Amino acid sequence: MAGEKTGPTAVVPFRQFVLKVHSRCNLACTYCYIYAGPDRSWRARPPTVPAATMRQTALRIAEHARTHRLREVRIDLHGGEPLLTGPGPLLAQAAAVRAALPVGCTAEFGVQTNGTLLTRDMIDTLAAARFRLGLSLDGGTPGLNRRRIDHAGRPSWPAVSRAVRLLHDRPEVFAGILCTIDITAGPAEVYDSLRALDPPMVDFLLPHANWTSPPPAPLGPAGRTPYGDWLCTAFDLWWDGGPGPRVRVFTEILGLLLGRPSSSEAVGLSPVVALVVDTDGAIEQVDSLKSTYEGAAATGLDVFHHTFDDALAHPGMAARRSGRDGLGAQCRGCALVEVCGGGNYAHRYRADAGGFRNPSVYCADLERLIRHIAARLDATVALN
Repeated sequence: MAGEKTGPTAVVPFRQFVLKVHSRCNLACTYCYIYAGPDRSWRARPPTVPAATMRQTALRIAEHARTHRLREVRIDLHGGEPLLTGPGPLLAQAAAVRAALPVGCTAEFGVQTNGTLLTRDMIDTLAAARFRLGLSLDGGTPGLNRRRIDHAGRPSWPAVSRAVRLLHDRPEVFAGILCTIDITAGPAEVYDSLRALDPPMVDFLLPHANWTSPPPAPLGPAGRTPYGDWLCTAFDLWWDGGPGPRVRVFTEILGLLLGRPSSSEAVGLSPVVALVVDTDGAIEQVDSLKSTYEGAAATGLDVFHHTFDDALAHPGMAARRSGRDGLGAQCRGCALVEVCGGGNYAHRYRADAGGFRNPSVYCADLERLIRHIAARLDATVALN
């Protein structure tokens, strides 16, 4: 199961494959951790994935599915901006994977896009191939998306707003919205504007930061929790507001408090089940690690010479799949460890002390949010 817990010796296969189909982006978002971060490996990679690499990746996915008798895999076509290729290569990638998979194993395909290139015809084409499309947005207004600009400094919102309207009419295609928190924008403004777009799901993401490269909003002095406070306000709006989108970080924490396993790397102790294949065929760990230092996501493996079982054995992968045993002493001894799980792995990094064996740089914020959600849940149960 994708959410099962594991010790360091258990083998849980990969079930999610993030395939880079384009290594460049048509936007220049001011907070982008890929193109403005410390890892510049994208510069040396081909802009688009060659057909031979696509075919070999499909064979490796099928091999992994066959070895571990998987009944379903998830394929996320990613970038950069994946729609820079046009729909043709995306359809070819999907066809290659579907043709290679063993009998009894199916694939679910998704594309995460900034939305600027979406057209009605493109949505129709991808929908016919059973794709689902997720959007990256900072809110539902032009002002909230002021950081999402193109390379000439022009706003992306006019094009994205058209994409939102098109996807609103295709609920079977619209997967939801990823929203990186901007601490300068009020949670009510952000949540209400996103809710008005009527997405099926919203996921609020903490900005990728760590102890060496701190978050945009200072976290000190002790007891100050700006991101936790922001998320608590957003949670109350969601909890008290009646029908609305599923907010993934909130439903994940609620599930963990109720004893269910996590399906997100942001919280919980469930093993990571995702890997990345870049446009040159390199097998990498999740992109968020690129926010820490040059080469942090690299494994030295590639689809032409290595299997995904080789990736399972990679020390970096193993460290992120070892549950409580992979945490530092402070986290292992914390009463909230089963829910928090140490937070996002990339957010624990500290260059001068312990590498990734630290609490999250958002530790206090996560504690604030988890305790708040637990209190609201407890009060609701007591009333019933």
